[in-house]
Amino acid sequence: MSTVRSRQIEALRSMLQLSSNGEIDPTWKVLIYDKTGQNIIGPLLSVKDLRDLGVTLHLSLHSDRDSIPEAPAVYFCYPTEENIHRICQDMKNGLYGNYYYNFISPINRQKLEEIAESALQSNCVGQIQKLFDQYVNFISLEDEMFCLKQPKDSSISYYNLNRGSVTDTEMETMLDTVTESLFSLCVTLGTVPIIRCPKGNAAEAVANKLDKKLRDNLKDARNSLFGSDGAATGRYSFHRPVLIIVDRSVDMSTPLHHTWTYQALAHDVLPYHQNRVTVPGEEGPGGAKKKDKEYELGSNDEFWGKHKGSPFPQVAESIQESIEEIKNKQEDIQRMKSDLGLAGDNDAESALSNLSLTDNTAKLTSAMTDLPVLLEKKRFIDMHTSLASAILDCIKKRRLDVFFEIEEKIMSGTTLDKSIMEMINDPDQGTPDDKLRLFLIYYLCTENCTDAEFDQYSQGLQDAGCDLSALTYLKRWKSYSMIERKNFDFNQGQGMTTTKSVSMFSKLMEKSSNFVMEGVKNLVVKKHDLPITKIVDDIVDQKAGKYNDDYKYLDPKILRGGDNMPRMKTTFNDAIVFVVGGGNYIEYQNLRDYVKAKNTGSSLTAKRVVYGCTQLTSANQFLLDLKRLGTEM
Repeated sequence: MSTVRSRQIEALRSMLQLSSNGEIDPTWKVLIYDKTGQNIIGPLLSVKDLRDLGVTLHLSLHSDRDSIPEAPAVYFCYPTEENIHRICQDMKNGLYGNYYYNFISPINRQKLEEIAESALQSNCVGQIQKLFDQYVNFISLEDEMFCLKQPKDSSISYYNLNRGSVTDTEMETMLDTVTESLFSLCVTLGTVPIIRCPKGNAAEAVANKLDKKLRDNLKDARNSLFGSDGAATGRYSFHRPVLIIVDRSVDMSTPLHHTWTYQALAHDVLPYHQNRVTVPGEEGPGGAKKKDKEYELGSNDEFWGKHKGSPFPQVAESIQESIEEIKNKQEDIQRMKSDLGLAGDNDAESALSNLSLTDNTAKLTSAMTDLPVLLEKKRFIDMHTSLASAILDCIKKRRLDVFFEIEEKIMSGTTLDKSIMEMINDPDQGTPDDKLRLFLIYYLCTENCTDAEFDQYSQGLQDAGCDLSALTYLKRWKSYSMIERKNFDFNQGQGMTTTKSVSMFSKLMEKSSNFVMEGVKNLVVKKHDLPITKIVDDIVDQKAGKYNDDYKYLDPKILRGGDNMPRMKTTFNDAIVFVVGGGNYIEYQNLRDYVKAKNTGSSLTAKRVVYGCTQLTSANQFLLDLKRLGTEM
């Protein structure tokens, strides 16, 4: 079954294939994109992929570009005033031979007329070949995970959605932005979902707007993007899913939680942007710092695909096992060199005398076939050794294993073997922000925290150098929140010669890192469902309870809406959960584990859950938003 990521890749490939018959056009072309377009393409198509699609140059719309009058140009950008003005300027300057305009979201009539007028004035109407609304206004980071904005784009951040000074116009603009992107997702998937949401918050506002937008599109059967019956048309096919839109306020603890899985840890402790992680350079002789290393964590990395959701000690163990496996294969190759007479100072005559065509030719062929695979595997293992070593350094320096263990016990209601105040007062335990995150989780998960206790903890945090602005905000938020909060119920539950190839491989294997987990607890992550996973489980399986019973039900296909509209009674196989206010890898991985457990041994149709959010936000960024909100109170 195709994924959200593969569907978006298919849409982009179709955009870059200039021929109408779906075949790759051999014509070289120039790709012009804005920042939004770059963010969308970045995680999906590599430079090699673009070259394979005939893209010889890819340039920023607002950069200084030379004229290439014989080349066609494919534009991929958001239809802003600034972008439209630059597009018109390119036509006026006659930069390219032909123009293919692809807008990430629909362009309105006024801007369309502006382009038409500019084309007439520039006498290049015949050069405009195509103009499309692409409906791909979201960023696919994983096969079943997407976000709407990068963290650097704060336009729909948790802070902006919740600040007290936000005006009605600003809020309306942010909600429209989220709605437009979710509509693009529905078009890309080719389906009209059932929409579920809680009442009385931003999630409901987005759900109502999306419901109306889908209804309006379905009314005009001839121009509907979903066909006359609301079903997928063209190349897309997808079971009608349920779209569960929730607000970040349903679970404020998880975004602050210190985690213990590989991908989530990398996102928490290292610079992590668009599936690229930066490992800080080590200090060299004389205190000089080595250059930072940037690694791309892609789908072609088998180790990453297998272990990104694994507990960190398990990842360290797997890295060590992979290193040993590669070493053993290197020893086999060295032994083969000796058997073939290629080791030491043996001459050709000696080598030929030792060569047994019946036994060794097959071994030699096998070795030469396996060698490129081994070299590539070695490259990835070296990368993960470097990445995991950087994460391990952070764990040891900040004692993240201890914070994770205590927070797990707090959130599951287990008795603590070390008090919160003891952790706060210990100068060797973590940074001030680590201690603040720990207490905020304790405060959010504890029903009865007296004023005296609160003041005592506040003083301890202040003495430890913590900024208490976030605590100020969450204290007010907890007092006025209408959402029932209880302690979370965690369920336990090819062209080289032989000698050169072997020699090169031997040199690559000379250095291998030792992975030592000394001084770090070998903690096992217990299987439990986070609050958002519980909501998904209740609604997908149509269970009786507060979520399935109380959440609003919207079906854009039913002409007459309202609270009394007939509901589907069957369970859902496909679900999309979307968090307004920021998401994280912890919730994404928890949903993956939930789906895996659901599908194990099941004879029914496999379930699938897609996780989406306004922004993929690290714990530090979320804490910063809370601090800013607290400062403004």
